[in-house]
Amino acid sequence: MKEIIKNKGSVYCNTGVWNAFNKELKKLKPTKIFVITDTNTKKFCTSLFLNHYTFTISPEILEIPEGETQKNIATCLTLWNELSEKGADRQSLIINLGGGVVTDLGGFVASTFKRGIDFINIPTSLLAMVDASVGGKNGVDLGLIKNQIGIINNPRLVIIDTKFLNTLPDNQKTSGYAEMLKHGLIHSDDYWNKVKNLNETNIDGLEELLWESVQIKNNIVTQDPFEKGLRKTLNYGHTLGHAIESHSLSKDSINPLLHGEAVAIGMILTSYISNIILGFPEDKLNDVSRSILDKFKRVNFNSSDIDEIIKLLIYDKKNTNGKVLFVLLNDIGNHKINCEVPNDIILEAFDYYKNYK
Repeated sequence: MKEIIKNKGSVYCNTGVWNAFNKELKKLKPTKIFVITDTNTKKFCTSLFLNHYTFTISPEILEIPEGETQKNIATCLTLWNELSEKGADRQSLIINLGGGVVTDLGGFVASTFKRGIDFINIPTSLLAMVDASVGGKNGVDLGLIKNQIGIINNPRLVIIDTKFLNTLPDNQKTSGYAEMLKHGLIHSDDYWNKVKNLNETNIDGLEELLWESVQIKNNIVTQDPFEKGLRKTLNYGHTLGHAIESHSLSKDSINPLLHGEAVAIGMILTSYISNIILGFPEDKLNDVSRSILDKFKRVNFNSSDIDEIIKLLIYDKKNTNGKVLFVLLNDIGNHKINCEVPNDIILEAFDYYKNYK
């Protein structure tokens, strides 16, 4: 069994994970157990979960609709009311079974109900396994603005079983793959070169690189749990990516994008910006652009789309005193945080993305 042991928030992967899970339940001795899941996860993943569940208390399933648009306070209010009506107390346990929306939102619900109850995350998507599994970020969107309301609080533990990935459509696997590419860019040439050639749809060949991705993120958040410096590097491509994702969910001019699809675009744009501002090597800019466009379909943005996306940047959580701050790269694995970027260079980046061949 692969494991990262912590006082709180230990991560277990594959062989032996369910023994660790059931052992933790016996240790916690919760009065009630609630499983937060969404419509798709309930349909495709609960049977695998229940097949491994051996604790004496039968879990109660709390189902929410699927999708990023459900990641809001209204959904939290529904869940808080359900927990209250079903007699949840401070010794109850929440198990978040699902992708990033479920683990983000479910962790926030658990962290705030009765001033905080224990929770366990069981990520079922590649995105949630390599991103939401480590770091303790929980929260919801505020309107179209991503992750504006939240708290940093680690689960009791995280269970990664890659068998869940067999339930995913290919576009969801590719969406999660974007976060692994990001880890490569901020970490090292070695990991980037391994992950850029990965076939993310082949689950059998995924585990080792997935686990390396988890370890890269864990190393960063261990050094900087509250995002004062180094942890900001995990936002590479996300400043523009989040704005692109939010815009795609609100406008008819482009199709709604999954998180990883938007971040993939953000990484190309940010790599171009890094080239212009910090001299990120031209050959590596081409490598990043080609590697991403080989996996992710290019999206066409009109001038109105781009203007709206730039306006959304002001809501990014890294901003200070109204300044939009980017994470940029001098080179792969060599990053610089808190970089201001003029709008004209952002516009150039979109032009680069549109015309890259």
